[in-house]
Amino acid sequence: MIQFNRILLKLSGEALMAGRSHGIDPRQLNDYIEEIAEISRLGTQVGIVVGGGNIFRGISGVEAGFDRVKGDYMGMLATVINGLALQSAFQSKGVAARLFTAIRMEPVAEYYYKPEVIRALENGEIVIFSGGTGNPYFTTDTAATLRAVEMEADVMLKGTRVDGVYTSDPEKDPEAEKYDEITFDEALQKQLRILDLTAFTMCRENDLPIIVFNMNEKGNLKKLISGEKIGTLVKI
Repeated sequence: MIQFNRILLKLSGEALMAGRSHGIDPRQLNDYIEEIAEISRLGTQVGIVVGGGNIFRGISGVEAGFDRVKGDYMGMLATVINGLALQSAFQSKGVAARLFTAIRMEPVAEYYYKPEVIRALENGEIVIFSGGTGNPYFTTDTAATLRAVEMEADVMLKGTRVDGVYTSDPEKDPEAEKYDEITFDEALQKQLRILDLTAFTMCRENDLPIIVFNMNEKGNLKKLISGEKIGTLVKI
């Protein structure tokens, strides 16, 4: 039995690097593809938003002297490159996947259109959203939340390299304690950085639960879909 019928999976671009300094690690990409394809075969409808930080981050471009708007558009294009990599990897394994962009760039990918996205999901195709929201000054966290709400997802899963939300950064603080469950209000009061504030507020206002989990732990995605308590649940 699957716990969630429709999910939005948010991945960072940096997650695709594995041990590299930039770009995409083929082995890491393949591991993700196999995990996601498995839950799709179980019947869960899957939407994916992937960041572009492994190629270019708009905010870091500003620090290097780029215009903020142009830097953000460069970051959006980076997410399209990652989206193409995901789509190609799925298709190489015989898994149907559609790539949508928030900015028109046919024939590279299809322009985002909700009815077509819903049809694809209901047909069992994996849907990949790229190009952010199509606007500068918004992160891929916000894009993920927006697409999750639009596609009427049951939950947004944030795949990270840590196994949940902690009182502080567990990679820096050995005394950090993990939350199994926390409310949106508690997370705001404690100033926990789960998503950027715009994205977090959108989740809260639309009663969209978030589960933060370790995507690099093989089998975690399937366990989550099957109802096991993995990571940290953030809810109303």
